[in-house]
Amino acid sequence: MKQVRSPQLLVECWEESLQTEPIKDFQTNPNFTQSVLFLTLFMPTEEAYATPLTLKVVDNQDFGQQTVVGQANIHSLQPYFCDPWAEDYVPPQLPSMLLDYLYEKFWFNPSKAQDEYEHEVDWWSKLFWATGDVKGDVKSLRYKYKDYHTLKVYDCELEAVPAFEGLQDFCQTFKLYQEEPKLDSPVVGEFKGLFRVYPFPEDPKAPKPPRQFLVWREKEDFPQECLVRVYMVRAINLQPQDSNGLCDPYVILKLGQTTMGNRDKYHPNTLNPIFGIMFELSCTIPLEKDLEIQLYDFDLFSPDDKIGTTVIDLENRLLSGFGARCGLSKSYCYSGPFRWRDQMTPSFLLERHAKQKGLPPPLFSPEEDTVFYNGKKFKLQSFEPTPPPVHYLGPKKERLALYLLHAQGLVPEHVETRTLYSSSQPGIDQGKVQMWVDIFPKKLGPPGPPVNIRPRKPKRYELRCIIWETAQVDLRRNLTAEMSDIYVKGWLVGLEKDMQKTDIHYHSLTGESNFNWRFIFTMDYLAAEHMCVQSQKDYIWSLDPTVMKFPARLIIQVWDNNIFSTDDFLGVLELDLFDMPLPARHANLCSIRMMDTDSKWPYFLQYKHFSLFKKKTVTGWWPSQVLDGGKWRMSGKVKMTLEILSEKEALIKPAGRGQSEPNQYPTLHPPLRPNTLFMLRSPVTIFCRVFWKHYHFKIIIGAIIFIIALMLFNFIYSTPNYLAMSWIKPELRLNAPIKIPNNIMNPPTSRNAHSSSLTSQHQNLISTIDHELKLLQGPMNRLQDIFPELPAPQN
Repeated sequence: MKQVRSPQLLVECWEESLQTEPIKDFQTNPNFTQSVLFLTLFMPTEEAYATPLTLKVVDNQDFGQQTVVGQANIHSLQPYFCDPWAEDYVPPQLPSMLLDYLYEKFWFNPSKAQDEYEHEVDWWSKLFWATGDVKGDVKSLRYKYKDYHTLKVYDCELEAVPAFEGLQDFCQTFKLYQEEPKLDSPVVGEFKGLFRVYPFPEDPKAPKPPRQFLVWREKEDFPQECLVRVYMVRAINLQPQDSNGLCDPYVILKLGQTTMGNRDKYHPNTLNPIFGIMFELSCTIPLEKDLEIQLYDFDLFSPDDKIGTTVIDLENRLLSGFGARCGLSKSYCYSGPFRWRDQMTPSFLLERHAKQKGLPPPLFSPEEDTVFYNGKKFKLQSFEPTPPPVHYLGPKKERLALYLLHAQGLVPEHVETRTLYSSSQPGIDQGKVQMWVDIFPKKLGPPGPPVNIRPRKPKRYELRCIIWETAQVDLRRNLTAEMSDIYVKGWLVGLEKDMQKTDIHYHSLTGESNFNWRFIFTMDYLAAEHMCVQSQKDYIWSLDPTVMKFPARLIIQVWDNNIFSTDDFLGVLELDLFDMPLPARHANLCSIRMMDTDSKWPYFLQYKHFSLFKKKTVTGWWPSQVLDGGKWRMSGKVKMTLEILSEKEALIKPAGRGQSEPNQYPTLHPPLRPNTLFMLRSPVTIFCRVFWKHYHFKIIIGAIIFIIALMLFNFIYSTPNYLAMSWIKPELRLNAPIKIPNNIMNPPTSRNAHSSSLTSQHQNLISTIDHELKLLQGPMNRLQDIFPELPAPQN
């Protein structure tokens, strides 16, 4: 109603009417000089039959001319009926800003000193705690003090939260129309007021019910000059505006005659932009009470498309009894990342709330750990059984007052989700925006420092990975033996274009290979979210790059090189740089249990993990795996050195990829590899390198079994003879065998000159034989007694 000069309100109900005094200076103060009207009339006692109420705004123009510029019809007065005599009835309270001089000494003087170090958590950590976004912030979930710093995320507008009554607890907003409102009737203005309907006695001597509205104190300086901070966090599921199914959104704010926003700071190619910006405006409420938030789509040549709009009534938030002008923080901190941002301390806010509710002010004990409020005594120990170990907490008095304020149902520190609507598509959701608004009356003093919600910026790191050697890698069967030409390649997830690989270790017969090869990867790492950020253009003709996030994960694969066919996959190793297992010092200690992420083991038996960003460098063995039959099994072992460097450290300690210059930190020499082609020419070498290396345990076991079986067979074979000799026990003693020369058995036929000597020898031999036969005659007779079937000896 910008063209109205001197409006006044006309209230009509049945045949009765009442009007206010005209507002003389409407452009500077749109409030009525008379804040309370009292109308007495006759109407049915049943609420359902109550007559409607008509509100008309009449503009007084020159020469006494009056024109109705807007009207609102209240068809049902049932919500406004009340019983002022009821014990539990609470009359409505007028808003109170309490700006008199008595409270100036309680102004909160925020510290202007900024912390010089980077905190472990930030405001985005609080948001991820509230939303439960584990992927958004894994690190802050382990923050042990997060219960002291929380906020509430509403999935709707703050006015739509049932506990806050639409922020119209002190007055109600009525839309004004030029005529009887229809479906598409334009709204010409608003009227803010509140009604109460209750029975009034007809007898003048009867006691009259208490008035429901008190007269607004004149010392309340109104309109109010305020400082408004608008925090735009992010947008969700915006309607696509471009041909690629995306949009390039940016924010424009309008408050009165002020317009803020930067068209150049648009977010390209996204439907879920993260703004992370804060706008600070000055305004006079209620002259400039409607904050309009618009989202536009950036276009290079054509006019920008409006995505959607949402409007916030700042007057309702400033005057509401729920304290919606600035949400209550969970804790009172005088410094740190979660500093108190309100103008007034919690003790002053509690006193202000008590006065607004008509209660006596709170009384604190000299020790400031006990307070008497609303007829009850509260102790700080009941809220804090043990002293909190949180840093930067305020004094006991303020902490106790803050606990009582949270129990009053006031608006907490929050983020609201507002729906965007477009005039071209009325009633259709155009997306949502998450934000909140803080309002600070300037007469209450300077506010606290603004909250830093700037998006987290990634930090550039350089990852250096040195592949030293492999062991026990699965080999592929060749024509002569199991043998592989092993090489290793690696990359970071999301940066596959920067894949690197080592040289080839030819003819590995044992699964061992040596490389001494360095991989170097450059990444932009977001430490709070443990994600790598990459910006790249989808097409050559794209104007802006698209930002993508990937986990900081290193992929190492082992391959077998083939000349005429595709390379064979031998194993993979995947390491999360933020949460990776400790490597084994020796290859024998390396097992697949290192990569087990299942928490079925007790805590003291679980394998230890660490963050490479904290440890900086590590060397050891990790297992490579392969999927076999639906299960992962170990297919080899890789020895590596991993080192993470910041951008500045990488410039101080330069190093080249592979074994190229600058070959330093450390210096990598070509590996000493055996001449496998020469060894393949020797069968013994093949046996030793292939069979003995792979089957030496089975060969030793087989040899032992063979020796035991041979000894057992010999035992079984000779057992019957030994048993027979042991049972029979023969006493036969055999002498040495008789040696008979061949010339005796075959006497020569010719005679020679030595016949005489031969004759004498023959006679001696015959006498010797006879003597031996006589000696054997006795034993032979005994054998004949034992074995009768033997023939009798012949002479």
